[in-house]
Amino acid sequence: MRTSDVVAAGGLILLAACSRGDDRTANTQALAGFEAQQRAAAEDDGRILCAHGDAAWARACTVEQTQTAAGLVLTVRHADDGRFHRLLVTHDGRGVVAADGAQPAAVRVVDSGIEVTIAGDRYRLPATVRGRP
Repeated sequence: MRTSDVVAAGGLILLAACSRGDDRTANTQALAGFEAQQRAAAEDDGRILCAHGDAAWARACTVEQTQTAAGLVLTVRHADDGRFHRLLVTHDGRGVVAADGAQPAAVRVVDSGIEVTIAGDRYRLPATVRGRP
């Protein structure tokens, strides 16, 4: 499976996890936004924006997905040094949480989806949050 397919699948899961309500128009708009993000991610060879500490954002991380007994786990890897974090996709509106380790994941909504910070690493994951323009 190509990395861009994994990012797209992970983004779709996040789209579902961040959605609330049953408004078809909003769902259609959210899907259109997600598809645009998916195309952009494919053009960027499937890499997502990431950074360590206060460093500048770079499109240098990959995302793998694994279905586990606990649910869908996204493994985000830094291409430069092998660091990685595992994130569990939630269905309660939080988006993702740390799948393991002692450090919790902080998640906030940004224009391009969600930003996840864990143990000094920052990731921008594609997601469309319903109710946002």
